[in-house]
Amino acid sequence: MNDEDLDEAANTMPLNLTLALAALVVIIGGMKLGASLLVPLLLSLFIAVICTSPVHWLHRHGVSLRLSVWLTLMVIGLLLSLLGLLLVNSVNTFAEELPGLESQLYEHYLSILNWLAGIGVSIRPERFSEWLDPTQATQLIPALLGEVGNVVMQSLIVGLLVIFLLFETLHFRDKVSQALLNPAPSLQRFNEFSQTLKRYLAVKTLISLVTGVLVWLACKILGVDFPLLWATLAFGLNYIPNIGSVLAAIPPVLLLLVSPQGGVFPATLLAGSYLGINFVLGNLVEPRVMGRALGLSTFVAFLSLVVWGWILGTGGLLLSVLLTMTLKIALDSHPQTRWMARLLGPAHERPVTQTNHVGPSSEP
Repeated sequence: MNDEDLDEAANTMPLNLTLALAALVVIIGGMKLGASLLVPLLLSLFIAVICTSPVHWLHRHGVSLRLSVWLTLMVIGLLLSLLGLLLVNSVNTFAEELPGLESQLYEHYLSILNWLAGIGVSIRPERFSEWLDPTQATQLIPALLGEVGNVVMQSLIVGLLVIFLLFETLHFRDKVSQALLNPAPSLQRFNEFSQTLKRYLAVKTLISLVTGVLVWLACKILGVDFPLLWATLAFGLNYIPNIGSVLAAIPPVLLLLVSPQGGVFPATLLAGSYLGINFVLGNLVEPRVMGRALGLSTFVAFLSLVVWGWILGTGGLLLSVLLTMTLKIALDSHPQTRWMARLLGPAHERPVTQTNHVGPSSEP
């Protein structure tokens, strides 16, 4: 490359950077405006990616692809239906016991006010009651229950999208082969990407499931009401980095604190159980199973929580790590963007393609 080419490249670099930033702003703005459409689509895509593993496992054991898809969907639908019935029963029981819980919470609230007045803390009771009045919190319950219909509708949409996506994957390789002149490199990169993403989703889902089971056991042992409800909450919020486990622990700990069979000591034990479960699984087991190459730096994980939460709302909080990990795996699957994947990962990590080598596969 001569001096003229170098000068031309240097002159066009600011223009290319400006265009790239402008395109990024347009893309982020469009995602934020279309969050209500993107969240169900992304959630169904991740579920479909997880479901492809049992589909191909059944196909390798002699079951046709279409029948494998239907069997997988029926098993998942049955499990989700049973879980939904149990959750509905727990939520109904919880709503019936709300008046008693409200009175107990109000008694603890008055005792806190008396304790603060006894140690000489200067407060305005009427202002303080506006902040901590438990009736304000209990008034949110009808609003939350009112969202159940919306959640059910979104679940139906996600379920239909999962069905269509699973059947679409049956002919994905054929479509790519017909669309591209040389499909082999693209199919190889997509195969590496899909295998790594499926491994990450499977491990993360398994860790979340173990977290939910251990939380259920801890709640049963300590006598916390509605253990299935808190276990399901811990399973879902485990996908949110850093603050997910804290958010999942707040309702059962407060419930045990104000319940007659509870108190400060049992609530402290439950909080310690949550802390121990998430420390062991999140910091010891999960990195060993996934490997450092499938991890994110602490700063990137927290930043993804803020960014995706701002773009996609509550759904972005749940999908933040999944979306960032998908971006990292996609960047690592191409040589020209692999350096960006290194910046998203922890220090001294090895390439994904080296630590998790995937041979030729017939999976899409």
